[in-house]
Amino acid sequence: MQLVGRRYDTGEIICVVLSGDQIASIETVSDIENAPWIAPGLIDIQLNGYGGQEFGAADLTVDKVTTIVRQIGAHGVSRFCPTVTTQSFDVLTHALRTVDAACSESEEVSDRVLGIHLEGPYISAEDGPRGAHPQEHCKPPDWHEFGRLQDAASGRIRIITLSPEYNGSAEFITRAAKAGVVVAIGHTAATPDQIRAAVDAGARLSTHLGNGAHGTLPRHPNYIWSQLADDRLAASLIVDGHHLPPEVVQSFVRAKTPERCILVSDLSGLAGLPPGRYETSLCELDILDNGRLVLAGQRQYLAGASRPLCDGVANVMRFAGVGLRTAIDMASRRPRALLGEPVNGLSPGSPADLVLFELFGTELGETLGSIRVVTTVANGHVVYQSPTKSAPEIQ
Repeated sequence: MQLVGRRYDTGEIICVVLSGDQIASIETVSDIENAPWIAPGLIDIQLNGYGGQEFGAADLTVDKVTTIVRQIGAHGVSRFCPTVTTQSFDVLTHALRTVDAACSESEEVSDRVLGIHLEGPYISAEDGPRGAHPQEHCKPPDWHEFGRLQDAASGRIRIITLSPEYNGSAEFITRAAKAGVVVAIGHTAATPDQIRAAVDAGARLSTHLGNGAHGTLPRHPNYIWSQLADDRLAASLIVDGHHLPPEVVQSFVRAKTPERCILVSDLSGLAGLPPGRYETSLCELDILDNGRLVLAGQRQYLAGASRPLCDGVANVMRFAGVGLRTAIDMASRRPRALLGEPVNGLSPGSPADLVLFELFGTELGETLGSIRVVTTVANGHVVYQSPTKSAPEIQ
C-alpha cells in the first residue's frame, strides 16, 4: 500500500510505502495540490465507549466491542485503551473478560487494542473528585482483588487510575509498577505528601489533570499543584473545550512541557448521541446543546467527553499555541512511549499506523480551525476512509 500526503513535521509531500505492519520506505514526491497531511496514527489511552455503549457495563458483548473499534477510526485513532470505569466487582470482571474475549476472537480488535485502562474503583468517594463514578463502589486499593481483575482480563490491564489518599496506596502502587502496569493518579483528594509518596512508589501519570476534582480547592497547597510540579509525572489532558479552559490548557502545557503531556478524549459511551437526558450504568447524564456532557440536573460536574481525540489536537494548537508536530506527538508518540510501545514516526521500520487529515483555517504553525480525518491506517490496514475524501491515495 502507498499513501501520499504532506508530512506533519516538515510539510514535505511524501509517498509512504507500507509492507505488512511497518513502513517500508518514504520518498519525497512532487508537490500535489490539496494533499492531506500525514502523521502517525492517534493513540487514545482513555476511551470509555461510544455510540451509546460503555466498556464498563453489564451488557457489554464482543459484538459491541467490535462496533466501537470500527467507529473510532473516523477520529484518526489507530490504537486505543478501552477504559473500564468504577463499578461492582461482577460488572468489572464481566467487562474485562468481554474485552479480552473480543481481542482473542478478532484480529481486527486485537490490532487496535493496546491494553485496558482500569479507571477505578480505587478512587476517592468524595463528591467532586469521584466525578460520575458511583460512590458505593469507590474504595481503597486491594491488591488481591486487583489480581482477580487482572486475571479476568488475561493480563491486559496496562493502566490503572487510582487515588493515593488511602492507607496502603504506596504499597499497592509499588506492586503494580513492578508488574508492568502504568499507575496513574486521578479522581483524588490526596494531600501533597500522599501525591509525593505515590510518585516515589512508581506512579507515572496524572489522569486528566485538572478534572475529577473538587469544585473549589485551597489556593495552595492542593493536589493539582503537587502533580503539576512533579516532573516524574506525565499528564493526560482532555482538551475538548469543555473540561479545561484555554488558559488552563496553556498553563499546564507550559508547566509540564509538551514532552510530558498526553492528549486523551475521555469519550463517554454517550459520545456520538444527540443532546438529551440519558440513563447509564453509572448514573443519569445530560448531553447539553453545546456538546457538554454532565451529571443530570446541573452544568458544572462533567461526566466524560463527547468530542474525539482529533478535536483535542486542533484545540491544543489553538489554546496552547503549539505547532502541528507538537500537537500530533502529544496524541501519538507520547502515549506510545508511556506504554513502552515502539514510538511511531514517519520513518522506515516504524509501525504502519497512520492518519491522513485536512486542516481548516490554518497553515502549519498558525491558528487552527478544525481537523477532518480522511484515512486511518492501523497495523497496515485501512480502518477508515472518508466517503468524501479528497486525498490522493495510491493502493
